Amino acid sequence: MSETLRFGIDLGGTKTEGIILDATGREYFRKRIATNSSHYDAVLSGIVDLYGDMRRAAGDAPHTLGIGTPGAVSKRTGLLKNSNTVCLNSRPVPRDLRERLGHELVIENDANCFAMAEALQGAAKGRRVVFGVIMGTGCGGGIVLDGKVHSGLQSIAGEWGHMSIDPNGPPCYCGQRGCVETFISGTGLERRCAELTGDTRGVPEIVAAYRSGEPGAVALMDEFFARFGRALANVIAIMDPDIVVLGGGLSNIDELYTRGVGETARRVFSDSLETPIVRHRLGDSAGVIGAALVGR
Repeated sequence: MSETLRFGIDLGGTKTEGIILDATGREYFRKRIATNSSHYDAVLSGIVDLYGDMRRAAGDAPHTLGIGTPGAVSKRTGLLKNSNTVCLNSRPVPRDLRERLGHELVIENDANCFAMAEALQGAAKGRRVVFGVIMGTGCGGGIVLDGKVHSGLQSIAGEWGHMSIDPNGPPCYCGQRGCVETFISGTGLERRCAELTGDTRGVPEIVAAYRSGEPGAVALMDEFFARFGRALANVIAIMDPDIVVLGGGLSNIDELYTRGVGETARRVFSDSLETPIVRHRLGDSAGVIGAALVGR
């Protein structure tokens, strides 16, 4: 095979996924493995093993390589920062992966990869200014301007999950209190459920109880939608994007596109909310596709 392929690897907290796209952007190969996030070397070894499988599948064809990770690479130190896979923080991830893989690569924040994929191939195709949201275990965001990731001067552009919307709120691993992530991520919603109702429930159980009209679950989700609206209205006031695309497990809560949009509209600094707030189109493949698209 003589064409240059696009390799992408998406490092998640529970799974690591690899994809190969051909020159036309069509999927050529895909594989998922479990992420062993117990320590740094285990995470890197998983990536090395997956990359080896990808190279063999492609017959060692020439390729670009992009890797999506939680967190971002510090432009000052070259070390990873802000990752909720904490064993990666303050470690020279780009250097170590280049040495172990023997190939040039780009490391990009996973939410930026999601936004890139949805902007070029998904729900935001054709839009100039795209804000991509991941609401899963954590809460992240990415910005794509004219088809290119905008990471910012400090590589933190789009990190709406670490805006504090309640300084008296729960502590966040980032060191602040009341971050968006502590309220409207999956982890945050489950923690808040335990606080308000005394019940330990997963997100699907919480949503089912809300839809059945259970008072405690209704109060919890009312708060959830209000906090979502407040946080997203803040982002729209700063960016005024052409579209917002929601991804991650919580983006499959249908009421986000009715109640959540309504709560955003109530708070946006405008006479009306014109920004479309839409569901992802590429599913949980967006992150790994985006990694392939940003590769070098």
